[in-house]
Amino acid sequence: MLKNSRLGQSILRVWVALRQPSVVYSFGGLLFAGFLGGVIFWGGFNTALEATNTEAFCISCHEMSENVYKEYRGTIHYTNRTGVRATCPDCHVPKEWVHKIVRKVQASNELYHKALGSIGTPEKFQAKRAQLAANVWQSMKATDSRECRNCHDYRSMDFSVQGSRAGRLHAEGFDKGKTCIDCHKGIAHSLPKMETDTFGQSGASAVEPPR
Repeated sequence: MLKNSRLGQSILRVWVALRQPSVVYSFGGLLFAGFLGGVIFWGGFNTALEATNTEAFCISCHEMSENVYKEYRGTIHYTNRTGVRATCPDCHVPKEWVHKIVRKVQASNELYHKALGSIGTPEKFQAKRAQLAANVWQSMKATDSRECRNCHDYRSMDFSVQGSRAGRLHAEGFDKGKTCIDCHKGIAHSLPKMETDTFGQSGASAVEPPR
């Protein structure tokens, strides 16, 4: 019955065309068509990837724009004497392609919770804030604050031109194998209300340098 239908005939024609070599198009033509299709797919994929890797996209939902984004606008990462701004993806999305794809896959969980409304109100957000912050801190700790080091490479630091306290703490911290997030938890967002963080340190110990 399928063979007698128009849909069935169309499917059979496609199947036969896929199984047999083309008598109309040359191998070179088919190869070029495949290459062109790959370029179009890859270009579209990367365009979509970059479109979701902007601050505008990050704050397109009210959960971010009404909570952490407002806090971020009052920090040194948003406005400072040098005019260099670190945006959401600068801190939360890896630069390297493989790590970036892994992070994008992980972000699908955020879409799931968006649908559930897990932090859809300020009250819900604050109730989960400590756990959300701990998750980010743990991730940054595991990567040796990889995204921080895109801008702040300690090998390029001149401790002699830093404040005496900052220079001393940086030197001591690097010697002890500490990473940026160990001390700078409150640098871009308000700290959650918690006595100790994931690493057993006081949440109030986070350091924000003077402007």
